[in-house]
Amino acid sequence: MAADPDLDLVLFGATGFTGALTAEYLARHAPDGLRWALAGRNRDKLEAVRARLVAIAPHLGDLELLHADVTDPASLADVAARAKVVITTVGPYLTHGEPLVAACAEAGTDYVDLTGEPEFIDRMYVAHHATAQRTGARIVHACGFDSIPHDLGAMYTVQQLDAEGPVTVRGVVRAAGTVSGGTFHSAMTQFSRARQLREAAQARRRIEPRPEGRSSRAVAGKPHRDPVLGYWLLPLPTVDPAVVARSGAALASYGPEFRYSHYAGAKTLRYAAGGAVGVGALGVAAQVAPLRNLLLSKVPQGEGPDERRREKAWFTVDFVAEGDGRTLHTRVSGGDPGYGETAKMLAESALCLAFDDNPPTAGSVTTAQAMGEHLLARLQSAGMRFEVVA
Repeated sequence: MAADPDLDLVLFGATGFTGALTAEYLARHAPDGLRWALAGRNRDKLEAVRARLVAIAPHLGDLELLHADVTDPASLADVAARAKVVITTVGPYLTHGEPLVAACAEAGTDYVDLTGEPEFIDRMYVAHHATAQRTGARIVHACGFDSIPHDLGAMYTVQQLDAEGPVTVRGVVRAAGTVSGGTFHSAMTQFSRARQLREAAQARRRIEPRPEGRSSRAVAGKPHRDPVLGYWLLPLPTVDPAVVARSGAALASYGPEFRYSHYAGAKTLRYAAGGAVGVGALGVAAQVAPLRNLLLSKVPQGEGPDERRREKAWFTVDFVAEGDGRTLHTRVSGGDPGYGETAKMLAESALCLAFDDNPPTAGSVTTAQAMGEHLLARLQSAGMRFEVVA
């Protein structure tokens, strides 16, 4: 940890849509006495965010505002030196993310983001994992809808199954809500970089240790109808299965042989087929620069749905686990996945790192590995449901 930090938490990116929701969540739910600040490059926009927070919690009128700019490494080093934990919502992370990861790793400061970009996560592991291990920093990516419901949901499911032998788990996502502009931009960027994505994954595999005497892998599934859930399943090309598999590799509680597959679920074959066509079309469009840029211009970053629409949104992730001859069905569920719940998960992750007695870890680590039971308890208290269905 940074030597004698005077702030518990710094939020970088509060002038964006999801960043502002995260700031509002902290204003409503932060523990008494939390020492925190907002960081960004535009002082006027930061002051406007602070003014909105004062309407929620009047004592935040003196909330500190820090200068931070991804093109100014010295400003990021200053922020990292002052904080126990830094939250960043400034994406796409492939474009804007590395300078802050580097600053936190060097300072020994814990870091959380909401990226769903596999290439970015792998590149940060290669470049900064060793430094963070040396300084004690915990670099925790994917602390929003990517990938907390899936990572902690799989952990919870393995715990409830309590098998001694090999375990297979499939996670099935269903949701109603609006995809954030930042998520869309990140996904389109990643779709357009298939070669670089493979190269980053290969570079990580060359240096990342493997568990001794155990194995944990993400397994690409095939479209099919699930006999337990009754849904038609479509494999999801997201970062989530890789994150879950890394938790399985890090934690012996997942057993001697852990396998995870990840899907979107649809009630009818027609909807499943439509989803497959839609994802395929976006993947093709991402390869054609003019078409990709046109689509990106239609979904601006930093904007999102109004509160009424967010209140109607929801998500579920059903898990089916098999091991020791038994089958278990669990579920994680909550509200608006792309905005409200993501802000909640991001903020609670940072608070968990700042204040909870977590397992001793350092370097690039998953949420289950870094925070596990403590973050699970926080999210349950905050309204997310983790339950055994059958």
